[in-house]
Amino acid sequence: MNKNDLIGAVAEASGLTRTQASQAVEGVFDAITGSLKKGDEVRLVGFGTFSVAKRKASTGRNPRTGEPMKIKASTQPKFKAGKVLKDAVN
Repeated sequence: MNKNDLIGAVAEASGLTRTQASQAVEGVFDAITGSLKKGDEVRLVGFGTFSVAKRKASTGRNPRTGEPMKIKASTQPKFKAGKVLKDAVN
């Protein structure tokens, strides 16, 4: 499923137009992104938790040349599925 498929599914399930469903989906994505940018967690009970993890700087290898290279520290988004979602998939 891609973003357009998701918008279509939301429109069908909620009775909204595709334009309204698109705005709703974009609003959810923007809200999650905004919270993660601030360093907050987003907990959706029954679905999962979006959070931010800090990765330390490290040394890796260039796959082409084999030379060592430095990898900068970064902040990565994480998602941990909730129990209800896990049970629905299994």
